Amino acid sequence: MKILKKTIKLISFALFPLFGMAQSPGYVADKTIPLTGNGGYDYAFIDQANHVLYASHGTTVNVVDLKTEKQVAVIENMKGVHGIAVSNELNRGFISDGKGSAVIVFDTKTFKTIKVIPITGKDADGIIYDPYSKKVFVFEGDDNAAVVVDPKELKQTGSVSLGGAPEFAVSDGKGLIYNNLEDKSSLNVIDAKTLKVIKNYPLSPCGGPTGLAIDKDNKRLFTVCRENKGMSVIDITTGKVVQTLPIGAGVDAVIYDAANKLVIASNGDGTASIFKQNSADSYTIIQTLKTQNRAKTMAMDISTHKLYFPVADFQPGTKTQVPESFKLLVYKLN
Repeated sequence: MKILKKTIKLISFALFPLFGMAQSPGYVADKTIPLTGNGGYDYAFIDQANHVLYASHGTTVNVVDLKTEKQVAVIENMKGVHGIAVSNELNRGFISDGKGSAVIVFDTKTFKTIKVIPITGKDADGIIYDPYSKKVFVFEGDDNAAVVVDPKELKQTGSVSLGGAPEFAVSDGKGLIYNNLEDKSSLNVIDAKTLKVIKNYPLSPCGGPTGLAIDKDNKRLFTVCRENKGMSVIDITTGKVVQTLPIGAGVDAVIYDAANKLVIASNGDGTASIFKQNSADSYTIIQTLKTQNRAKTMAMDISTHKLYFPVADFQPGTKTQVPESFKLLVYKLN
């Protein structure tokens, strides 16, 4: 009997971590949403007010209704799409057309193009709408600058010299914009009113920063870096790197889920690294989600907490896409 009790006790201890893991929230595969067309892909952006997802795709943008999770439109006739931003007060969307040196303006109700705005510089990439200044900022990798577009007047009204090649950017909604410099491994703080870089912080040990997300309540930034395969937590008030955590290879994007206190990095190696925020300066990896190779960007619907990864299939061992294989991989919280 003693031996039996001891055996049961050992089995219970062995199974406890498994039961503990099963009870923890985690992401599971939900569905796949097929999208039309061929070509490269980059950013995904969700217009939360209208429950619409935009996926950049070669010379087009695929539009998905998140209520039905089906493609409802395609915005076409561009030269090389990267990012998408939206001003809900104006019912206007903005697309950075890198190869066209332009910002494409569209109606968020009809998805029809309103205007093509020529901009100075080359390689228009990341794009955001800043609610504080009510301006659109377009980040240009080749020109080490950001172009400023007035969403009402539909014209370029300024530019910001960045001192390096910009990647993702986020706004704090109070007049400051944060922007990663990929080639400098540093972080710019931009004054949205004066259009000047007022601070620059080194991100070491981060190397080659790409994605950037913000926790406004705790005044923390999350930057993900390819060279060291790490996610760094930054104190906004001091610019200090508080903690750096290991993630997968080929990272591009990162998001912060304030409601569930999760930080999620999408990696090109076919994984997403998911961390639990215990406090402003404490994070624990809780899941390495299996996605698909080259699913390096993503967007999260804050109303459902679903994750959407744009990706295409490729011929084995090549960089050749399988025709008409573009899609969104959808994951939901278990």
